[in-house]
Amino acid sequence: MNLLTNLLAPVESPSGPRIKKQRRGVEIKSSREIDIMRQAGRIVATVLKEVSERVEPGMTTADIDAYAEQRIREMGATPSFKGYHGFPASICASVNDEVVHGIPNSRKVIREGDLLKVDTGAFFQGFHGDSCITIAVGRVSAEAEKLQRVAEEALFKGIEQVKAGAYLLDLAGAIQDHVEANGFSIVEDYTGHGVGRNLHEEPSVFNYRTRSLPNVKLRAGMTLAIEPILNAGSKQTRTLRDKWTVVTIDRSWSAQWEHTVLVTEDGYEILTDRTKV
Repeated sequence: MNLLTNLLAPVESPSGPRIKKQRRGVEIKSSREIDIMRQAGRIVATVLKEVSERVEPGMTTADIDAYAEQRIREMGATPSFKGYHGFPASICASVNDEVVHGIPNSRKVIREGDLLKVDTGAFFQGFHGDSCITIAVGRVSAEAEKLQRVAEEALFKGIEQVKAGAYLLDLAGAIQDHVEANGFSIVEDYTGHGVGRNLHEEPSVFNYRTRSLPNVKLRAGMTLAIEPILNAGSKQTRTLRDKWTVVTIDRSWSAQWEHTVLVTEDGYEILTDRTKV
């Protein structure tokens, strides 16, 4: 989930200005709050790891959504996305040229060679965790494999810049350089965000160099959802009639990866790390 309503900063893009936000300020989490966010992040990481191991051709995106919701609730949390500004599901399931916010559907069948983006969040004891993965379903084309790989690499290029005293432009520049060096485009219409008590908080965590958004200095205790979104072709997008699903304007494929990351004095901690569950 990215730039959904009036929760994040406006982004000026060739497709026009996005919706303005209400300023709430950047929140610094206490040690107790960070401990809770670790648990929320672990729930999200567990669900996404399990989903990545279960997805196979013939499943529907509704099947994946039902499984994710069941597992989130079994672990004592509630789905962050379900009902959020009317969103009807517990995950966003976006396939191939669908960029973000795909609504799970019992008629949408996963096929061999697809790129499936699964984005989900868990609300646990008052705090959210948020993460997204791109799953290569079976054997995919060389271009699709490269797209999803570079998107994940770009996420970690950005994360590696995180530490107290760094700036958002440090993250954005590292992400943009890696993406463009590999021949892909950054989607500018949607950004990452702060996360904590609210699913979307300040600051907007952009993935490209810009002066249109505040270049916030990072402080220990900030929690950020960093989420580069890459297209194989044009960066331009449009929203379908369901008012949620965003697709590429040229039908090129898209990939997205996201982690919830804690800023520390000397670096970072990935709160949705799937390798630790």
